[in-house]
Amino acid sequence: MDVIVSFINWLDEFIWGVPMIVLLLGTHIFMTVRTGFIQRKTFTGIRLSVTRDPDSPGDVSQFQALTTALASTIGTGNIIGVGTAVFLGGPGAVFWCWIAGILGIATKYAESLIAVKYRVRTPDGKMQGGAMYALERGLGLKWLGILFAALAALASFGIGCGTQINAIAEVIQNNIPFPIPPIVIGLVGGVLTAVVIIGGINSIASVCEKLVPFMAIFYVLGCVIILGFNYDFILPAIGAIVRLAFTPGAVAGGLVGQGLMVAMRFGVARGLFSNESGLGSAPLVASTAQTRNPVRQALVSATGTFWDTVVVCLMTGLVLVSTIMKNPNINMETIADGGKLTTLVFAQIPVLGPIILVVGIITFAWSTILGWSYYGERCAQYLWGKKAILPYKILFVAVVVVGPVLALDLMWTIANILNAFMAIPNLIAVLLLSGVIAKETKHYLSNLDEVDTTEIPSVDK
Repeated sequence: MDVIVSFINWLDEFIWGVPMIVLLLGTHIFMTVRTGFIQRKTFTGIRLSVTRDPDSPGDVSQFQALTTALASTIGTGNIIGVGTAVFLGGPGAVFWCWIAGILGIATKYAESLIAVKYRVRTPDGKMQGGAMYALERGLGLKWLGILFAALAALASFGIGCGTQINAIAEVIQNNIPFPIPPIVIGLVGGVLTAVVIIGGINSIASVCEKLVPFMAIFYVLGCVIILGFNYDFILPAIGAIVRLAFTPGAVAGGLVGQGLMVAMRFGVARGLFSNESGLGSAPLVASTAQTRNPVRQALVSATGTFWDTVVVCLMTGLVLVSTIMKNPNINMETIADGGKLTTLVFAQIPVLGPIILVVGIITFAWSTILGWSYYGERCAQYLWGKKAILPYKILFVAVVVVGPVLALDLMWTIANILNAFMAIPNLIAVLLLSGVIAKETKHYLSNLDEVDTTEIPSVDK
């Protein structure tokens, strides 16, 4: 057993090291060029995200599709994950995390575009799309689509469910003055999740469009208030982040930057993992949006990476670095991991800091559970048809219930590996269909109100 665990840990470190950084970052750069730096249209996407298109085919509004995708994307990685990047890679990791987010906007745009372009209509009249249909319909690679769907369905139980409810249980137990049994947290989480997901995409989207803006605004405003307390260290923190992104060195508070390669490795890896650009998850819900052409929804979906990494991760990074620099009592040598670092930093802000951390982790994690439940459901339906939806939901809720009482270190590692493997077929679809993406972009970018009259085919599953 020890040999198996060691191999799994090695595989996780290997695949999320150079291979995935090269593959994902390379795709981000390539699609940035191929789309003519689509990042310049980010604010157009933000405007479109709050514009309804009810007469167009789709199940939910563009805003609901965006917030459902953000629900799964903005998670504990935006808080604990950034802490891990700073802990392992130094303050400079925040810079590279940010750069990965900016470049990732192009890939999120590309994968969402082909998800809408190749979407289908199921027997119940619902839209379904994503990498599996882009691979099947766009490239004739159905076997690769099946592989993607299987990996994504499996990953939904780990990264999208078990690990998230476990994080909720841990933060509650560490910050609530009275003990709450983990199984109670699991049961409450299971009931709340079941109530929402039983209604399908419309119910999930309805909750997410209210929850996601609240949790994001609450967290960002909390970070702004903390930065207000740290106002005299904001500029030094920014200076340290930029300087230590390229050169080794140390700053006040015991923060050590280990140079370009280490900062880039952990910063880029965290940025890539956090915003899910290239993973193929967000397009699963983007394909359900009411939109008159693929480019409109692709622009909306691309803003998800902007909000997740360029805004939320950056705010977390600034809070961490500035607070550590301001509080010399934080001893980096006594901190074991990024989670401990994040908890200790937020604890330096009386009353407000722990509240922001607790509410942030609980809402971020639960929203991730909701978003990934839909991703897994779509993949299950693709693999086995509509009859698989209910069994999948029952199993998903069961994992929510038992998640807090399980030791999930190994599950988290396996989920990381599954995420990497599901990204590969998705990126194959993006790269091989880059010509289609470029053509659609060139046509519709100057005609955003044009209606795509291409017939959406029906499937019997």
